[in-house]
Amino acid sequence: MAGLIRREAAYYETISEGLTQCRLCPQLCKISEGKTGICRTRTTRGDRLELLNYGEYTSLAIDPIEKKPLYHFYPGKDILSIGGKGCNLSCVFCQNCEISQGEAPTRHIEPEQLLLEVENYRDRSIGIAFTYNEPFIWFEFIRDAASAIRKTGQKIVLVTNGFINPDPLCELLPHIDAMNVDLKAFDDGFYREYCGGKIEPVKETIRAAVAAGVWVEITLLLIPTLNDDPDLIRGQAEWIASLSKNIPFHISRYHPCHKLNIPATPAQTLARAHGIASKVLNYVYLGNVGDPEFSRTLCPECGNLLIERFGYRTRLTGLNDGKCAKCGAGAAVRRDNGD
Repeated sequence: MAGLIRREAAYYETISEGLTQCRLCPQLCKISEGKTGICRTRTTRGDRLELLNYGEYTSLAIDPIEKKPLYHFYPGKDILSIGGKGCNLSCVFCQNCEISQGEAPTRHIEPEQLLLEVENYRDRSIGIAFTYNEPFIWFEFIRDAASAIRKTGQKIVLVTNGFINPDPLCELLPHIDAMNVDLKAFDDGFYREYCGGKIEPVKETIRAAVAAGVWVEITLLLIPTLNDDPDLIRGQAEWIASLSKNIPFHISRYHPCHKLNIPATPAQTLARAHGIASKVLNYVYLGNVGDPEFSRTLCPECGNLLIERFGYRTRLTGLNDGKCAKCGAGAAVRRDNGD
């Protein structure tokens, strides 16, 4: 990152010369001169907090929107995807640890350049997804880029752990079209022991995003013996349903990764979780299983097949003007009129 322009962070307070407190996320890191907080993207210099990650990205690629995963937001479309490095949680089971917990090399891009990239892909992409690592620690860059991109009619997507404080979240939400939020377990003890965080700020992020009209889908990485208790699954599904029964819930298969060597999630554990959640939610999916049966979208009213998926290949089969082609019930799928 030679030649990096040191920009000032948005949410912090100066405690004393050489000591600041970051207020972007609930970690509330106190950062001394030359040191960084948990996410490793902010450092103190003098009496101000400066960014080490503004415009620094590790990956830029076109992905199917289903890969985020977002199954009900412009299904079958592609989206330009970009990610930086670092994370404000420290999950021992991180599936993307090379960039979230490591020191991956980066390249630099300014918001104006990202806007040009998005425009260059307009014929293939619906917008830009901030993904791969935790986007909220890229807050200042996303804030600066998102408004201009949305003005062109392109969509802004976040794939996030949801661990952010209310004020910066409130500032960013008007610029966001869709989010997939990892709700890693319905258990604060799990968050504290295995993620280095807390559950309530994540729940507050989901509540606020739904209330703001952002399209929200939720992912749970199901880890044997740690967060797969039926009561936890039931509690999580019921809490999601209290916001809306139409929020898609993705239950994803865990594989050993990073610091956790528990064997992969058994198929029967995933099927049981799917059954529990499906009793209270209209749209429940299993990820990382390779079985099209658990990635199909069915009409909650009549069971008609609305969307068929084979991996990331998607076929809209039973939708007619946003409704089930068989019974006419409304489908919770966001698409442009006539799309």
